[in-house]
Parts: sequence; structure tokens; C-alpha cells
Amino acid sequence: MRVVGLHVAPERGAPMHDVDRVETVAGRGVVGDRYFGTRHRHVSVQSRTELDEAAARRGGPVPSGATRRTVTVDAGTVPIIPGTRLRVGGAELEVVRRAAPCRVMETAVGPGARRALHDRGGAVCRVLGSGPVAVGDAVTIVEP
Repeated sequence: MRVVGLHVAPERGAPMHDVDRVETVAGRGVVGDRYFGTRHRHVSVQSRTELDEAAARRGGPVPSGATRRTVTVDAGTVPIIPGTRLRVGGAELEVVRRAAPCRVMETAVGPGARRALHDRGGAVCRVLGSGPVAVGDAVTIVEP
């Protein structure tokens, strides 16, 4: 897997911005993102494969940035089992929980998005190890 999209919003409800690179801080999250400093919701990770499946189910596009997730990977299924660790670029992440689509998806993506993204929303992670993450970086599962 590789990072194909990075999206941040400076505050809750603010539009997402596509960026080429972010800096992560252990125990804090993505510098400049609305969730920086929150307890567990540091980074969310989704898969372009799963977004394409949701688009087919919905009958319309599901743009990466519209889902309000931080990191989009190119392919595969994002691990959702709590405790799973991922190396994303220079950062180490730990899955906290599945990222469930919320009612905001109906506005941000369009009608039917919440249902189409059910079981395809990716994972919410905390940052265990600080480091940069850039578009094009490798994403791997870290063995225990």
C-alpha cells in the first residue's frame, strides 16, 4: 500500500485541504489538523479500493477528501482491529477503532454515502511514533 492522499482541516467543520506532506507527533496527532491534541482520534486512514466499492454501491463518486479522513491509501483493506500497528511513512500508528461513516457524509459526499461507506470507512488511529508522512510513502503493517 502507498499513501495517495492526505487531507487536513484546521478546525471542526472547516473544509478539508489536500496536502502533499504532514508531520505527526506521538500522542498528539497531525500538526495543523483539527484533531491534534485529542486523546485518541489522531489520524484516520481509508483505502481508495474501499472508496471505489462505495462509489459503485452508491452510484456516484466518493472523493477521498470529502470523507474527512486524514490518509488515503491506494489499495487494499485498511486494518480495523484495535491494537494493529501501521508504519505510514515515518510515523507509527495504532488502530483504535473502525471509522464509522457519520451523517456528515450525506452532505459532504452526497445522498446514500453513509450507507455505501458502511464497513468501508477505514480506521481511526493514534500516533505512537512521530514522523513525516507524504504522498507516495509506503504503508505497512508492523509485526508485534
